[in-house]
Amino acid sequence: MARKKVRVGMIGVGGIAGMHIAHLKQIPGVEVTAACDIKEDVAEAAAEQHDIPNVFTDYKKMLRLKEVDAVSICTPNVFHAKPAVAALRARKHVMVEKPMAMNAREAQAMVDAAKKARRLLVIGFQFRYDPKTQMLKRAIDDGRFGKILYTRCQAMRRRGIPNWGVFGRKELQGGGPLIDLGVHIMEATHYLMGKPKPVAASGNCYTYLGDKKSNVTVPWPNWDHKTYTVEDLAIGMIRFANGATMVVEASFCAHIEKSVFDINVLGEKGGGTWADPKIFTDFSGTMVNMEPSFLSPDTIWDEKMRDWIECIQTGRKPVCPGEDGVAVQKMLDGIYKSAERGKEVAIR
Repeated sequence: MARKKVRVGMIGVGGIAGMHIAHLKQIPGVEVTAACDIKEDVAEAAAEQHDIPNVFTDYKKMLRLKEVDAVSICTPNVFHAKPAVAALRARKHVMVEKPMAMNAREAQAMVDAAKKARRLLVIGFQFRYDPKTQMLKRAIDDGRFGKILYTRCQAMRRRGIPNWGVFGRKELQGGGPLIDLGVHIMEATHYLMGKPKPVAASGNCYTYLGDKKSNVTVPWPNWDHKTYTVEDLAIGMIRFANGATMVVEASFCAHIEKSVFDINVLGEKGGGTWADPKIFTDFSGTMVNMEPSFLSPDTIWDEKMRDWIECIQTGRKPVCPGEDGVAVQKMLDGIYKSAERGKEVAIR
């Protein structure tokens, strides 16, 4: 049985939008029908490259187009919430790239708009689809770990300050590596933990390299240190209502041996690691380390976009609903607020 056609409009067509468009065009029944960007030349270039028939510089005008059923938002973080709410009010389904918004208040407004419009709101949390994540998730759901007590997640670059886009500008991004990189590893960790309710946060943020001119040889040189207003390193701890704890470490630049992107999970009956996937447990009176002999190929971007479209077509629940984005946003907000105040803060 053929599924209904889904016509997608893009809001923001630079950078990550190319990944969205490329994977959307591989899904049967999907047409990318509109490209919108505040930079007209960027919108026109994307439309020409991807054969998109309609070009806009004003997303409000694009949302009036009847040939748009759903919208993918790939703008800087500060421009996530308003276009998303407007699209939902126009009765379009929405995918928004991570992080969901600049803060939890904006994120909740997006969820409320989706509920009122009875339209789908999905967040671009692709690491939930990673075969390593799914391996650990199945083991946790099968009870192999028992109660999850503690997780440590790391998104640490030794030296990787972006020298493109607006990643160093707090007023446009909301923060630095925590909200840009940490959000990915935090949401995957929260998903593995069973999505418990966060109740408190503590954290510290440090800026010591990014706001200074550097003569060190690095992979991405010549970032704009004059406009750099975000942290280089963020450390946070989240306490959950079920007693579990998450520690997160995120950096654009840190004096470590090598970059790290990993999750460690500790439960009463077992534990595990993500980057080099293993499970640690007791078996017949012996401590054992278990590792997969085979994992499916990494197709997280294909699955991310396909899940959104199939949920629109079938009405099933998405892997990355807007409500999960709100929970992650509350954790991010809590760590930043704690760093500013110098003490633990409640998450409500």
